[in-house]
Amino acid sequence: MARYLVTGGCGFIGSHLIERLIAAGNDVRVLDDLSTGRKDNLPSGVPLTVGDVADPDLVNDLMGGVDGCFHLAAVASVDRSREDWRGTNRTNLAGTITVFDAARRAAGGAPVPVVYASSAAVYGDNQNVPLVEAATVGPLSAYGADKLACELHARVADGVHGVPTTGFRFFNVFGPRQDPKSPYSGVISIFAARIARGEPITINGDGEQVRDFVYVRDLVRYLTAAMDKPVPGAPVYNVCTGVPTTVNRLAEVLADLAGRPLDRRHGPPRSGDIRVSIGDPSRLVAAFGMACGTSLEDGLRDTLAWLG
Repeated sequence: MARYLVTGGCGFIGSHLIERLIAAGNDVRVLDDLSTGRKDNLPSGVPLTVGDVADPDLVNDLMGGVDGCFHLAAVASVDRSREDWRGTNRTNLAGTITVFDAARRAAGGAPVPVVYASSAAVYGDNQNVPLVEAATVGPLSAYGADKLACELHARVADGVHGVPTTGFRFFNVFGPRQDPKSPYSGVISIFAARIARGEPITINGDGEQVRDFVYVRDLVRYLTAAMDKPVPGAPVYNVCTGVPTTVNRLAEVLADLAGRPLDRRHGPPRSGDIRVSIGDPSRLVAAFGMACGTSLEDGLRDTLAWLG
């Protein structure tokens, strides 16, 4: 049995990770500011500290006595990073550096391994798809720039301070507990909730934008596998399926699974929207011996069932 700190553990992804950790017999403590996460996402009995991931005294205290840290806390919104550039930078980059710094100072002498969330946003509008980890990066948002900077600081944590780090570039993650009422939620949760209620959906642009959708329970398997076998060199992996899905096709599948007619409307395209975002999972599969095995349809069924 191990003891882990999970930052952002009350969020969509963090709560699924915690379920997996507890099912394996581990102890978990959580740091979350509850700005987007929900306390009731946590299993009963999991200790929660409500606070700021960029507070060094707090993070140092919580890092004491743990065997590893899963760092998921972030303001995961391009729009929010545009509106509050400095505030999101504090959480997304300063918070990550605070976690790495606490991991190198952890009591007991040995640095604490950190598995952290990066994002496909680091690639920007790179059209050489499917995207491999060595592809040219060029983030188009402050959020993407912060995530790329996190990866660079992870190299420092590993190479200078001896902190084992593993980063994962999340593509479009979906599944139960992704709040459809949040203005920063993913397209699947928003569409699924409206279609389930028989309401119209609005697609930005022509709907032929292509995305790589990853089911959340597939993703958390990689997070725990990376913690089980940390390796030197600060590796970073795409978490993706390599399967392209247009937004139009997504809407059609959701309507079919929900048994509802699709009332689809089109609005103006979003400024700066990336046309095609598909990842290459080859390096991920080679490193961990498993692929994202949940089909889009099966993941959508679970999401619709959670919405009720």
